[in-house]
Amino acid sequence: MTPVPADGLFSLSWLMIAVPLVVAGLLLVLGRRSDAWGHLLATVAPMVSFVIGLVLFLDLLGRDASRRAVSVPLYSFIDTGSWDLRVGLLVDQLSILFVLLVTFVGSLIHVYAIAYMAHDTDRRRFFAYLNLFIASMLTLVLADNYLILFVGWEGVGLCSYLLIGFWFQRPAAAAAGNKAFIMNRVGDLGLTMAIFTMLAQFGTVNFAKVSAAAGGLSSGWATLLGFMLLLAACGKSAQVPLQAWLMDAMEGPTPVSALIHAATMVTAGVYLVVRSHAIYAHTAAASLAVAVVGTVTLLTGAWIGSAHKDIKRVLAGSTMSQIGYMMLAAGLGPAGAALAIFHLITHGAFKANMFLGSGSVMHGTEDDTDMYHFGALARVMPVTFWTFACGYLAIIGFPGASGFFSKDPIIEAAWEKGWVFGLLALIGAGITAYYMTRLMVLTFLGSKRWRDDVHPHESPLTMTVPLIILAILSIVMGFAMNGWILGWLAPATGAEAESGGAFHWSLIGIVNLVVVALGILLGWLLNRRDVPDEEPATRNPLALASRNYVYGDTVNDVLVLTPARATGRGVRALDKGVLDGLVMGSAGVVAAASSGLRKLQNGSVRTYGLTMVYGAILVGLVLILGRMA
Repeated sequence: MTPVPADGLFSLSWLMIAVPLVVAGLLLVLGRRSDAWGHLLATVAPMVSFVIGLVLFLDLLGRDASRRAVSVPLYSFIDTGSWDLRVGLLVDQLSILFVLLVTFVGSLIHVYAIAYMAHDTDRRRFFAYLNLFIASMLTLVLADNYLILFVGWEGVGLCSYLLIGFWFQRPAAAAAGNKAFIMNRVGDLGLTMAIFTMLAQFGTVNFAKVSAAAGGLSSGWATLLGFMLLLAACGKSAQVPLQAWLMDAMEGPTPVSALIHAATMVTAGVYLVVRSHAIYAHTAAASLAVAVVGTVTLLTGAWIGSAHKDIKRVLAGSTMSQIGYMMLAAGLGPAGAALAIFHLITHGAFKANMFLGSGSVMHGTEDDTDMYHFGALARVMPVTFWTFACGYLAIIGFPGASGFFSKDPIIEAAWEKGWVFGLLALIGAGITAYYMTRLMVLTFLGSKRWRDDVHPHESPLTMTVPLIILAILSIVMGFAMNGWILGWLAPATGAEAESGGAFHWSLIGIVNLVVVALGILLGWLLNRRDVPDEEPATRNPLALASRNYVYGDTVNDVLVLTPARATGRGVRALDKGVLDGLVMGSAGVVAAASSGLRKLQNGSVRTYGLTMVYGAILVGLVLILGRMA
């Protein structure tokens, strides 16, 4: 769909990015002078962006479908030869949903963080990084071309490094920030090469122009381009095989975890694949690869969550799994892409709810994250419990909750793709119900297992009010969006307009409910009583794999780090043994020759005279012998 020129308020849509970006820069430049009020200004910034985004969304709602993609040109960036790369924004059905998600959830996380980070001496710097994160993600989703998208892409990567490693005085946090940054560079190579390929093949990186020209690609180039974009998505969205950084990202403050998992970083890969739907429409191989990666990841993430003791890491595994569902849907074609975005939006609400809920649990238990140290928290933290329960119902797909409307259609679409995809997606839903029930029982129900010096208590209003708002959305958002989202997203995803809702009752849906019920029952029966206050030892290989994050670090060490270290040692040995030998050997030859020649320069006039005589005799002999010959 060709974007229409911006008019009215759309010409000021760049303010959505500029406001949090300017505030972030202001707080960083002013430093300690803004400690007293910096966090408040930073909290207002995403709210301003949300209000602007909401007004634009309402404007788009009132327009005809053909005029809902609006181009906002800003300035020419590179204009040389056949390349005319411009900085511009694209406000359409897809980007505006991301804007509302990022700014609304981001605003609630800012409010929550006011109390959560109240005693941190660097709170102002933390809020500056949060604003920079929001601005970077908005740049990513509002860009009208891949080059400016890449600017936002790198921005969220930088912010993840700054925020995951925010408490850098802790070695684990510093290492986690480095790990996230370095592993994402691998994925970023894919996006970089994709941009170079587009410039070579199309002469442009503009979304609309690339989509229009994608049909002219050969199958080979389309497949290669699809795989490059998939590599980029795997890095940002923590999909197999680039998922290992996400577990360690829990070392950052909990508001960061909520922002990364719900509204910013890990959703970027799904956005990239959906935005590139025109390319994947011409390569069945790359589309299949997206679906395969999503399926493997949804099972891997569920596996990780099923036996881990750390509440935040269980939720991190669930994020991997839910993003896997979105990637699976995105690999199913244009209609699946709309389902992926539907689940992404609902997931943003209920996952932010649960991550902030885990932060509330930590706040009330002296920053403990071990679920074996909890139990019976529902009695002393009722608001946290009931709001978390809403997120729990949403993620397992309980009838009427948001996940019921957004995830179940993905499972049904997976069956239509092939029974293997459908069966594995169904198994993932059952495991999700199990490990989330396990989390609820170990944390909030059963007998108390708190330490003697821990006195659990409810969090303050600045933390619980965002939880209540997100809990409500976790329940109602799926139903509210079900009737219109497929039709709304159809032009932006290349799908045919859908008149009905995403969810409808089917045999697969009923089977899915049975599987979820079995998962809930199993989670309750195995964890409701005789729970120890320390994680029990086990030899179960499945549990050990879960506790070790399915050995993602081990695989990376064997396949990447060990060969890299061996290569480094080999290069070092070559450098010292061969290259240094050649350099030092040649220097030795020159030194030896100069030492011999130095003996001739002894300062004796008689020696110089005798040398001249010998030289004259030698020259004479050469001349005589030359004539005789």
